[in-house]
Formats: sequence, structure tokens, C-alpha cells
Amino acid sequence: MEGEGEGEMEVEGWIEGEGEGEMEVEAPMEAPVEAPVPHVPLLHIFSFLDAASLLRAGQVSKYWNRMADNESLWRRLCRSRWPGRWAAPQELRWKQLFLAHGRRELRMARARPQDFSYREARGRLGILKPMAYLTGNDPTQSGQRSILCSASTRRMLFAWDVQEGTMVWASPVQQSTIMYLATLPERALAVTVDHQDTVKVWNCQEADALATRSLPKPCLSLDALVVDGGAVAVVGDSAGDIHTLTVPGLEHLSRVHAFDHTVNHLHCSPNGKWVFAGATLQLMMPKVFAAQFLLRPQAGEDSRQWASLPLAFCSQACWARQRASRVTMMIQQSSFRRTGFSTFDLAARTAADGAAVVEAHQVASFMLPNRMERPFQMGVQDGAAIVLQSGSHLLLFSIQGTLLQRFDHHQRHICHLWTDALHVVTTAMDDFLHLYVWEEGGLGPRLRSCCHLEQRRADPTPSCFPSYSVCDNASVVCVVTRNRETSVLVMYSLPP
Repeated sequence: MEGEGEGEMEVEGWIEGEGEGEMEVEAPMEAPVEAPVPHVPLLHIFSFLDAASLLRAGQVSKYWNRMADNESLWRRLCRSRWPGRWAAPQELRWKQLFLAHGRRELRMARARPQDFSYREARGRLGILKPMAYLTGNDPTQSGQRSILCSASTRRMLFAWDVQEGTMVWASPVQQSTIMYLATLPERALAVTVDHQDTVKVWNCQEADALATRSLPKPCLSLDALVVDGGAVAVVGDSAGDIHTLTVPGLEHLSRVHAFDHTVNHLHCSPNGKWVFAGATLQLMMPKVFAAQFLLRPQAGEDSRQWASLPLAFCSQACWARQRASRVTMMIQQSSFRRTGFSTFDLAARTAADGAAVVEAHQVASFMLPNRMERPFQMGVQDGAAIVLQSGSHLLLFSIQGTLLQRFDHHQRHICHLWTDALHVVTTAMDDFLHLYVWEEGGLGPRLRSCCHLEQRRADPTPSCFPSYSVCDNASVVCVVTRNRETSVLVMYSLPP
């Protein structure tokens, strides 16, 4: 990849090779060491190495090769590179997993438009929104196919095999339109909330939902997370309450009052420790709750188990995927037409009475220049930079406000921005989408342009409605709407 150092290039060489076994046999040379370092301190030293350094260390001697092959070292590297609560690999060792999944990443990062298979799903689909990957991003599942979940104005939930471009499952028609969707790829489960405030859990295989629960107030936000070995859904309602429900059973664990007005934003941190809650009302300050408190709230709703972030006018928030206790908020002051960003670190300390106390520390803040067109979407990766759209431009700022990169791949306004730990996808009104990948450089995170894709091939019809896209390590999926009644699902995928 461009901009990478020698170590990263060495990792790429291993990834692109036919296998690790040949290199391990030929490369290690017995070093003339009379007294090798004992294995416990050597493993401790190796635990500080990155993947490239660990691979090089394995070439010093057979003894070092055995130590560098230790499962705990590669498990740490896998979970550091792909944050999340992944289970142990079922078919591969951790080192094999790192190289195999890294190969998928590299292939996606180097893909050209002609490398993708192109498929469309058309027909009486209604307007498809929202959507999220049900499977495909779990590094521990080798050969896993990308399955996408999408709701429809036809009051149905669909599942799509992206590589095949086919619908693999459809729910029965529901009584009400699905408004919110969250997926748990670790469990291959989807959670939905419809217009009648009914929460349902689906495995996208059986016809009926696994569980159903109705909530008393209008539901306005939804997210899901894995915590303490179990899965839960959090739902925000119009009364300012956050409901925590088990998944898949939807047993009601708690109801915590967050605001005196609606809970419009709920975002769970990648490490499952925090839940961000925000209200649309301009003067309401957002809060971050300890996930454990939402699971088991103390009597009186202990205020030490959450922290207010002392900024109003929050319109969006994103958790850093590589630093999972860091959250960045976008602040938009409508009356002054100003947009700013503020980044906080969350931590839990132990009080004198032994109770955990949540604290928020502001680490950076800045305002955009007045002359810039106001962004409406943002994304973060490692907590050191913010990517945002402004008109037809994609911009990367440091969290202190320094402009790091500017991209001008679109001719018209960017209408949707999607980010994850590895990719950024922009979708614009010029009927194109553009794929970028995150890179680690000497000066911090950078974006590298990958490829420019048509939203819909050979379709001269101009866009009247915004399109939007999502991405994983092997595919890009775009919903293209040409009229008020139906959408087309466009699926770009790399071969297995």
C-alpha cells in the first residue's frame, strides 16, 4: 500500500505468499546463542511487537520461531487490528487468521472497478432503508459470505447473499413499517423496531421473529451490543427513557431515564463498555452511560454511572474503532450556522466507597471555517482524525482541526458518507460512489483512494433521490432510488 513502511510491506509479502509454512522452514536460522532468553520473558518482549516485527523475529532461530508463533501473541494482534468481541477461530489458528483476513483486506484495498462482480436486485422491493451486514465482517469465520439485511417500505425484512446477488430470505409482511435496524454479526441476529413501537429479533432464516416485545412509548433510536458474554438491544423512546432488552429473548432488563425529552441517538462503543445517548433538543447535553449500569441499574439511577458531555447542539456522534473509549461529537449551532467537533475520552475510576464512577475528559475541540459548506455526516477510525463531507468534497481533519487531506472525486454533492475501521465510502448525486481505505502513516491516519464505481451501470437517469452505501471486506452495496415507490439494490463483490 502507498505510504506504508518497510514493516507493513513485509506483512503484505507474507499475506500475498502461497502460505506461511514454506517461509518458516527456509527462513529461520539457528543463532549462535549459548543461553537463549527464557520463554516467559521472551513472550513478554514479543507482546510489544507489531505483526511485521513478530514475523521478522520468527526468522532468527527455531526457538524464536516457536515463541513468535504463540497463539496469545497473534490473538492480541487480531483483536487489536479488528476491534470487537470475536470468538476464537473455529477453523484457523490465530496467526493463520491474521494472514488470511489481512489478505482479504489487501485485495479490497487494491481492487479496481473491473475486479468486482456487479449484480442488481430489482422488482417490487419498495424503498430499501435501513440496511446493515448480518454476516461477513467476523474475522474468525473463514470463507464467510457477506449477508446483508435490509428493511423495506413494503413492511418486510430481507436478507441478501451479496456475492450471489440473490435474496436468501424474506420475512412475512409485518403490520407496520420497520423504522430502525441493528445487527449483531457475532450472533448473526437482527433487531428491528417498527412504526408501532414493536421490537423484534430475527435470525433471517425462520419465517417468524424469534421474539417480540411492544414498548409503551414511541421508539426513536436503536442499537445492539455484546456484553458479559450476552447480547442486548438498547432502545430510546420519546419520554427520554433507555430500555435495555436481552437478545434474542427480549426480556426487559431495565429502563433508565436519560433526558426529559426524546432519546434520538444511541451508539454503543465497539468494546461494549459504553452507550452514547443524545437528544435532538438543542440545549440538551448528551450523556455516556456505562453499559454495565444499563444492564443492572442501581437504586435511584446512580448519577456516577454516567457522564454528561458539556456541549449542546450535538447532531451526530461516532466512537473510535481503534480506541474504543473515545467518542467524537459533531456540534451544529443552527442560529449561528457554525459546525464544530469535540472529542472526549471516557474512563471509570473507583470512588472511596468502592463504587465505579464514570468520567469524561475532553481531549480536543475545533470549529470549521465559516466559509465551508456545512457537513451533515462524519466518521472516525482511531480517534485521531475526523472524516467529513462538505459539498462535493471529502475532507480529513485531525481532532485538533488541522486539514490533513482533501479529495475531489465527485462532481456533485456527496449525499451519504459511510465509515468503518477499514473503509470509507462516499455516495454522491453524480451517480457514482467512491471507495477509500484507512492507512497508518508516520503522521497519523490517512485515507487512500481505491476506486470509483457507478451507482448503477449504464443507467443515464439522473439521481432525484439520495443514494447510500455500506461496505465490508469483500463488497460494496448501494441502494439506488429512481422514484418514490421502489429502490434497486446494487451489489459489487469480489470473488471468494
